[in-house]
Amino acid sequence: MPLVSVVMPVYNSAATLGASIRSVLAQTHSDLELLVTDDGSSDESMDLLMEFARQDERVLPKPGPGRGGAARARNLAIGRARGDYVAFLDSDDMWLPEKLERQISFARTVDAPLTFTSYYKVDADYDGEGADFIPNGRVVRVREHVDYRAMLIQDHIGALTAMYDRTALGTRLMPEMRKRQDYALWLSIMRDGTPARGLDEPLAVYRAQRPGSLSSNKLSLVPYNWALYREHERLSVTRSAQALTGAVWHSLRKSRI
Repeated sequence: MPLVSVVMPVYNSAATLGASIRSVLAQTHSDLELLVTDDGSSDESMDLLMEFARQDERVLPKPGPGRGGAARARNLAIGRARGDYVAFLDSDDMWLPEKLERQISFARTVDAPLTFTSYYKVDADYDGEGADFIPNGRVVRVREHVDYRAMLIQDHIGALTAMYDRTALGTRLMPEMRKRQDYALWLSIMRDGTPARGLDEPLAVYRAQRPGSLSSNKLSLVPYNWALYREHERLSVTRSAQALTGAVWHSLRKSRI
């Protein structure tokens, strides 16, 4: 049974952290390690993490060196990974119990080092558990096959569903950008011709942010996407503008789900 390293950054997430961790520990694929980096939380997040660690040796929390942002927190966790696969889950999202089992089987069947799945959306105040989740019809569907060119126009991969094969790709870190660092990682993996394969089965639950927050305002991500295209991907102004237009349109459409 392959070992999966689950990467989780935490910052003041005490209200939702418990449900996220329980959704990992309840996986039918139990051979996993939950690598959590606390990014300078001022609430009870670290205390909660230590309590989970006392109860289950698979929970491996570690405080980061001050406030460094999500990319650094994820990278510190990835740097501790021992698994054959690296998977990602934020501290306000959840997995359904068969997520890892189904995704590992899919990745092996299609021989893909980077995979992702469909997922459900819920409101920010959702207080249920992953193991008890009742399908709600709000599903973000995925394509079966995504290459680099398609990925430039739309980020098809929900980070809470992404998983890469560390034995095939090596340890891959995220660029330390303020936003879109997960998108940048998928692009860097796919740039050399490695496609991503999508399992069109909703296996995770994404908690939509409260109205008015930075992440709920899709247009606020425009400058971060532009910097990604120009500085990280080294695209021309014309090609960056084309990619940005497509990205904004697809992002606004997805936000209506």
